[in-house]
Amino acid sequence: MSDGKTGRMIQSGPAPPRRLRAPEPGWFVTADVVVVGSGIAGLTTALRIAPFGHRVLVVTKDVLDAGSTRWAQGGIAAALASDDSPEQHLRDTLRAGVGLCDEAAVRLLVTEGPAAVQELIELGARFDRDPAGDLQLAREGGHHRNRVIHAGGDATGAEVERALITAVSRHPAIRVIEHAVVLDLLATDDGAVAGATLHVIGEGQRDGVGAVSAPAVVIATGGVGQIFAATTNPQVSTGDGVATALRAGAVVRDLEFVQFHPTVLWLGVDAHGQQPLVSEAVRGEGAVLRDDAGVRFMLGEHELAELAPRDVVAKAIMRRMQATGRPHVWLDATELGAERWQERFPSILTSLRGHGIDPVHQRIPVVPASHYSSGGIRTDLHGRSTVAGLYACGEAACTGVHGANRLASNSLLEGLVFGRRIADHVGAELEPGARPPAPATDRRPAALVGPDPQLGARMSEGAGVLRTARGLADVGRHLNDRFAAASDDVPPDLTGWQAANLATVAAALVAAAACREETRGSHWREDFPERDDSRWLGHLDTLLDSDGLHTAFVPKEPG
Repeated sequence: MSDGKTGRMIQSGPAPPRRLRAPEPGWFVTADVVVVGSGIAGLTTALRIAPFGHRVLVVTKDVLDAGSTRWAQGGIAAALASDDSPEQHLRDTLRAGVGLCDEAAVRLLVTEGPAAVQELIELGARFDRDPAGDLQLAREGGHHRNRVIHAGGDATGAEVERALITAVSRHPAIRVIEHAVVLDLLATDDGAVAGATLHVIGEGQRDGVGAVSAPAVVIATGGVGQIFAATTNPQVSTGDGVATALRAGAVVRDLEFVQFHPTVLWLGVDAHGQQPLVSEAVRGEGAVLRDDAGVRFMLGEHELAELAPRDVVAKAIMRRMQATGRPHVWLDATELGAERWQERFPSILTSLRGHGIDPVHQRIPVVPASHYSSGGIRTDLHGRSTVAGLYACGEAACTGVHGANRLASNSLLEGLVFGRRIADHVGAELEPGARPPAPATDRRPAALVGPDPQLGARMSEGAGVLRTARGLADVGRHLNDRFAAASDDVPPDLTGWQAANLATVAAALVAAAACREETRGSHWREDFPERDDSRWLGHLDTLLDSDGLHTAFVPKEPG
């Protein structure tokens, strides 16, 4: 099956629908740019594009602040300290990415990052400062310097969203449609973007399926965490953007690299859906990991111990759980004391106490859970996908900055930096008010697969932290059976569309994970436990066509 050297197609997969079945659009609007998603990536892009004179439409699946950004606890990494530099930030990022980062993309991230953060501050974001008025800088896993700014102690994402939403609400050139799920992209006869179809869930003047004509669409829909049984992602993170891009013919890259956050509150073996995150910054303040016997098992695992990159910590936790037969390990943060907990982590403290745990005096039961997708829609340094007019930003994109494992707190920074880069490119290339391209008329919708209550458990079992050929094959067969059972009897509604997106992204991820026969970063194959640069120093690109999903290995370019 596998051939990690040639760069040719090495696996074909199931056949997800190429277009979602939906009612014909009942309303129509036009825009210059449609931004799908309202986290830091989408709103930064919209705010930066609007001053060019473009009509910007932001559409979001729920309300503006319902996505992943507001759940971000740790902060934003940037080389702002006098003893730090973009070069040091670059080295830490490349090290965490385990050989697969695009160094040019990382260099843009770390060099443009400080200015992007300053722009966010000027926009009104209020970050924590010391008594002298300087930004407080914390350290998280994989960083060799204190370079993570935060707000409200552990409420960085909420503050960032507040500032961005305030700015968007005041901008006359930005329209917003909430409760709108993207269905499919409209395309011209030659495959370029011509807009998108949406379904609005009974809010305001728009309702039902509609069409937006636009020459540029930016996908900023966040992650895919809801394909797993337990995740830190909110309920809206169902992979809609990645699935939509696949159906439009875009290439997605490196979906196998799903980061499992090491310290998610353990709520029991039957817990599912969004789980409470215990920020890596808690370990940055001195918390340590222990097993049932009280052994601090990260000592000797890595030079940074508990502050090693997330894949290292997650794997060490899983190994310790296997060795002890226990369903979790313990995060011991009792040395922080009540005052430090209240000052630095008030939101986490409240959450833990709500679950009956007082971390001032008690150890916290933790376990890895799905957290962040390092892969996504393949883009260049301007955020352009392989489909003309389609851009992607944030967790939905694969810009090349994360490689096989994202460095802590680089995600919000990526949204800032590449949102600005997309906006500057679109602003320079797109004429405001230009007539939108005409979409092709051949829509050929497909049957829907329907809800799958087993998907999360099967994905966590077969494609979760620990993966084997057998486990991946089992979940692959399940997904094949689901697509084979697609039916016109499944209603074309939010439940059916979301189920199709979940199954499509899951199938693409499983195909890539089955191909990569090595362990690297956040992809752990028990049957191939070593990193193998001789065969697998490169990327896995997945494309959906009329024959189904196809995954190809692309060797990493030198330099």
